Amino acid sequence: MRKQKGFSLIELLIVVAIILIIAAIAIPNLLRARMAANESSAVASVRTINTGEVTYNSSYPTVGYAATLAALGPSAAAGACVPASATACLIDSVLALGTKSGYVFTGTAAGGPPTNTYYWAGIPSSPNQSGVRSFCSFEDAVVRVQPGGGAIAGEAACQALAPLQ
Repeated sequence: MRKQKGFSLIELLIVVAIILIIAAIAIPNLLRARMAANESSAVASVRTINTGEVTYNSSYPTVGYAATLAALGPSAAAGACVPASATACLIDSVLALGTKSGYVFTGTAAGGPPTNTYYWAGIPSSPNQSGVRSFCSFEDAVVRVQPGGGAIAGEAACQALAPLQ
């Protein structure tokens, strides 16, 4: 009798079934971990924007708070960053464009001159895929959270939300 080499079809099917079961368990956990990482990055970005706004207001008291993220960021020109009221070099260039780690950052500055209020929000670019919750902050520099992940209408809506725990 000849000796058989290799695996039988049933053995291969069992191995494939085991791999599929492991993948079915692992992939949702991987997606949840990615969303949690995106949310952590969004909270850190909102805190960075708060710090940038306070520093900007201190550095340019006649202007007040920055009206755009671009004003907090570096200039588009390559080379060393030279702070000015139009490009203060207080946040990174990716955040200054308004999108980072699956979140879109929007906001406004009002009052003045000098501008005496600001409001910034980070909203998932793909709700339930890039993140589940939205985050916002204004002059008090407390990061607040909206559990639903939808848009936050403005500073008054942000004030009504609970602080991030």
